[in-house]
Amino acid sequence: MSSTTTESLSSREPAPSPAGPASRNAKRPHPGPTFFRVLHSEIIKFRSLLSTLILLASTAVVMVGFGALSAWGTGQFTNAATRDPQAAARMASQGGDLAISAPTSGIAFAQLILGSLGVLLMSSEFTTGMARSTFAAVPKRIPAFAAKLVVVMVTSFVVTAVSTWLAGLVAVPILDNYGLKLDMGSSQSVKLLLVNSIYVAAVAAIGMALGTLLRNSAGGIMSLVGIFFVAPLAFQLIPGDFFKEARKYLPGNTVEPLTAVQHVPDTLEAWQAGMVLGAWVVVPVLLAAVLLKRRDV
Repeated sequence: MSSTTTESLSSREPAPSPAGPASRNAKRPHPGPTFFRVLHSEIIKFRSLLSTLILLASTAVVMVGFGALSAWGTGQFTNAATRDPQAAARMASQGGDLAISAPTSGIAFAQLILGSLGVLLMSSEFTTGMARSTFAAVPKRIPAFAAKLVVVMVTSFVVTAVSTWLAGLVAVPILDNYGLKLDMGSSQSVKLLLVNSIYVAAVAAIGMALGTLLRNSAGGIMSLVGIFFVAPLAFQLIPGDFFKEARKYLPGNTVEPLTAVQHVPDTLEAWQAGMVLGAWVVVPVLLAAVLLKRRDV
C-alpha cells in the first residue's frame, strides 16, 4: 500500500478528544448530596440559631406554667364547688377529667409558637437570600424541603411531649393539695400526651407549608393564626348550619375527638378527625413542594 493511501485512511479516522473521559464526565449533571447529608446540614443549621432555641425554650416554659396554673385553678374550683351540694355532685364525676387535662392546658400556645417556628424555618430562607445557596447546594430542592419538614416535625413532637410530661410532674403535687389525683402513667394521660404532640407537629408542618407558599414571615404567621384561632371563633359566631358543620373540619377542632374517652356530640368520629388532620397536613405540604420546585428562588 502506498504512503498516499495510508495518509488518506488515517485522515478519515476521528481525532481523539483532547480532554478524554474527564470532559465527558464534566458534562454529566451532578446528582447532588444524599438526603441524609442534607438532613444533617439542616439539623446543624436548625440548632445553631439562637432564635430557634429561644422559641423551643419558650414552648417548654409556657406549657409548664399553664400546667401549674390549670392545676391550681382546678383545685380552687373544686374547693368552691364543695360548698354547693349540686356542684359537689358534678365535681365528683368531673374532677378527674379536669385534673387529667391540666398538663395539656398550654397546647394552644405551644401550637402558635411551634407553628410560627415552622413558618420562619422556610420563609427566612427567602427573606434573607439563603435560599439561593441552599438550592445551589441541593438543586433538586425537594430533599432540602423534606429535610426541613422532618426536622421541624420531629422537634415539635419531642418538645411538646417533654413539655407535657414536665407540666404533669409540676401539676401532680398541686392537685394533691386539693385531693385530686393525676396519674401520668395512665392510658388516658399517655393518649393525651401522644395525640397532642402529634397535633402540634402537624401544626408545625402546616406552618412550614405556609411559609413556603407565601415566602413571607408575617403573612405566614398571620395565616396560621387565622386558621387556628380566628376561623374557629368566626365559624362559631356566624349563624347557620353550614358554618356549624364546617367548624368540625377545622384542624384545631380535631384534637377533642381524638382524645375523648367517649364520642363528644357535634364532633367528628375519631377516625374522621384523624383523616381531616392528615388532609390539612398533606395537601398544603404537597402544594408547597410542587410550587417550590417550579417557582424561581
